[in-house]
Amino acid sequence: MPSITHAFRTASHFSRSTTKTYLNLSRTFSTTLTRHEINKIHPTPESAISGMSSDSTLLCGGFGLSGVPDTLIAQVRATPSITGLTAVSNNAGVVGGGLGLLLESKQVKKMIASYVGENKVLERMYLTGELELELTPQGTLAERCRAGGAGIPAFYTPAAFGTVVQTGELALRHNSDGSVAQYSTPRDVKVFAGKSYVMEEAIRGDYAFIKAYKADRLGNVQFRFSAQNFNGAMARNATTTIVEAEHIVEVGEIEPNAIHVPGIYVDRVVQSTAPKGIEKIVNAKPAEESTAASASLDSKRERIVRRAAKEFKNGMYANLGIGMPMLAPSYVSPDVEVQLQSENGILGLGPYPQPGEEDADLINAGKETVTLLPGASCFGSEESFGMIRAGKINLTILGAMQVSARGDLANWMLPGKVKGFGGAMDLVSNPAKTKVVVTMEHTDKKGRPKILKQCEFPLTGRACVSRIITDLCVFDVDFTNGLTLIELADGVTAEEVKEKTDAPFKIADDVKPML
Repeated sequence: MPSITHAFRTASHFSRSTTKTYLNLSRTFSTTLTRHEINKIHPTPESAISGMSSDSTLLCGGFGLSGVPDTLIAQVRATPSITGLTAVSNNAGVVGGGLGLLLESKQVKKMIASYVGENKVLERMYLTGELELELTPQGTLAERCRAGGAGIPAFYTPAAFGTVVQTGELALRHNSDGSVAQYSTPRDVKVFAGKSYVMEEAIRGDYAFIKAYKADRLGNVQFRFSAQNFNGAMARNATTTIVEAEHIVEVGEIEPNAIHVPGIYVDRVVQSTAPKGIEKIVNAKPAEESTAASASLDSKRERIVRRAAKEFKNGMYANLGIGMPMLAPSYVSPDVEVQLQSENGILGLGPYPQPGEEDADLINAGKETVTLLPGASCFGSEESFGMIRAGKINLTILGAMQVSARGDLANWMLPGKVKGFGGAMDLVSNPAKTKVVVTMEHTDKKGRPKILKQCEFPLTGRACVSRIITDLCVFDVDFTNGLTLIELADGVTAEEVKEKTDAPFKIADDVKPML
């Protein structure tokens, strides 16, 4: 056993050298010495993706053509040894651009996305068995990416209950003859506070390709406007996160409260060199042209849009679907102030831009160019759908292919066509707090009813539609008792509505004119 004297000598030695020890430690952790500085910047895209292996899961930010890491995608395209990728993205690019390049080069074996739109290459590959496709509701996809980065293995969501996503009837893969080779897995369902929720597993990425506005050598990242979309959640997720930035700046140039993704999540940074694209340039029309356009609008559609505008109430937060719903704000009274939300990460949508003032980082959910109103805010897709599922949106107006007597909605798929869910399943997931209004023509192009006893097409949501506005009438929907006719268009009778409606309905005692 050491002597007491030796112990005191040892203690005395450490006591005398304390200051010197702390100074040595301070020098060891100093950030001022160049030889020890953190520098995540890579000189070339080739260097930035070095070591990337085949059969990896790749998370790819972007929405439409906004916020897409095209420089990194092009580098993978130029590296044909990288194959068998599982690509996770909101959409799968376009023919000749974005992830569409990796589909064409056959470097992607599986796609996880919410919407594929007009990508005919993907549609062909999917229907002929060359590609596995896992369609996921947009908000669920954002949350699966967020959860994976936060160490949460699974979660429950109200979106997609009662749809093919929950029941496991979604075709993941086809045979070469077009027959289904594999269906999705049924989801676990639990009831919380009397409401059904679907369990979804988190997604974990091996790599994440992120498009940023600014980044520094520490890996701190700043996004710009709606280009944030899925980039933030995906940047926090992957084992290796690679950022391509429009501007690589000095440390400290991005203000601390302007950093959207701290450098702890980022592994590599490279200069972005690909030009930014805009999928749909839409401009504001001069007053005289706007008046002429309104006059030339199909009378059926104009009737529907004008009636839909009456749904807006002062102070509302609203989300509008593509098509007729987006036209409704043009007919809202000037004394009614409504904040429009776009699920790709904008609150406070403004009008379309003037010619020459388009911004690739400012698009709506339909990929159209937009502007921001004073007081607008921009955020990531995961936050956008959080406010949607939580019922913070007072009103959503959507188009539809079919609506049932009990308010079931079908608006995402036509037989033989592959489009995807987009954000609709999330938007209709909380009808107790978000009023769901459908705008559509009363019959299809062949004159067949679109309001049915039960929907024939795959559902977007069950018991979610509160009101139906068509060119003939307006129905209120009770999820238990069914339809009630409350308004009629000029010159339309209840008998005509009955002839063109498959579902039974009651007639209100005081049926009013639509307009």
